[in-house]
Amino acid sequence: MDVSNPQGSWFDGKVVALAGGVGGAKLAHGLAQLLPPEQLSIIVNTGDDFEHLGLMICPDIDTVLYNLAEVNHPVQGWGRANESFRVLEEAQRLGHDPWFLLGDKDIALHLLRRSMLDAGLSLTEVTRNLARRLGVWHPVLPMSDQPVRTVIITPEGEMPFQEYFVRRRTKPTMLGMRLAGLHAARASKSVQEALQAADGIILCPSNPFVSIGPILSLPGVREWITSKPTIAVSPIIGGQALKGPAAKMMKEQGMAVSALGVAQYYADLIEGFVLDEADSSLAAEVKRLGITPFVTDSIMRNKSERRRLATKVLQFLKQLTGAIEV
Repeated sequence: MDVSNPQGSWFDGKVVALAGGVGGAKLAHGLAQLLPPEQLSIIVNTGDDFEHLGLMICPDIDTVLYNLAEVNHPVQGWGRANESFRVLEEAQRLGHDPWFLLGDKDIALHLLRRSMLDAGLSLTEVTRNLARRLGVWHPVLPMSDQPVRTVIITPEGEMPFQEYFVRRRTKPTMLGMRLAGLHAARASKSVQEALQAADGIILCPSNPFVSIGPILSLPGVREWITSKPTIAVSPIIGGQALKGPAAKMMKEQGMAVSALGVAQYYADLIEGFVLDEADSSLAAEVKRLGITPFVTDSIMRNKSERRRLATKVLQFLKQLTGAIEV
């Protein structure tokens, strides 16, 4: 994204967005259209990361990078636009099960990541390097430089997240989840510095369990967030998730599959909550939680709608706190 003449210099304040998945990447892209790099940092979930074919795959980091660089697939939101799959096709011919879709351009990025990690760079340093090569100047910060891996607990036993999500297409019932490696992980220095310097925090419309939850689980992160003005944008609209298994997970965890259920999940963290117009009837119940509701059209179908929602979200944050001047 070209930031030589960034829009939104009329904002005063530093914003940190927590993101993962397509919904989070879309809003991050909208915010990046409005705020220059020195005012916006994006902390990204790494619980989805895994080793595959000898490569380190970071789905949420890459989805955010591709969206900010505006090279993402325009329909599915993840992966690259104008992608080819010759490497995967040949690997399949040689006996590989292509259950995880990797395009040729995607593999090129994973090869570079593997090379830099093997050379001793941290995941934060690698991500910064890859971002620059893609023309992305906003800080995209992996939540931790130590590996944390989301494991889904099912009636069939434990499953690594990508096995559950991609290979099994979320069909097994989710009984719970755990984060392997969490005991040894810490928020990176860059993440700590961004949270400490933030004037406001936005929880993007990402899956609360597997996209935002791992970030919040790192030692100290919840404490930093609760000390800052924080709002969340609902990933559930009209009782459904626009992308991903959030609604299914909420139902299987005994939660209300609604924007209200998301607000309840975040209740101890947030001062404000953004609901779609389809859920305007829930605003009063959100308010009874002690959370200020804000109703708007939250569906992001294209670049301009991402920018529009980001504008509304920042204006809402400003109304709540006065921390960001518009």
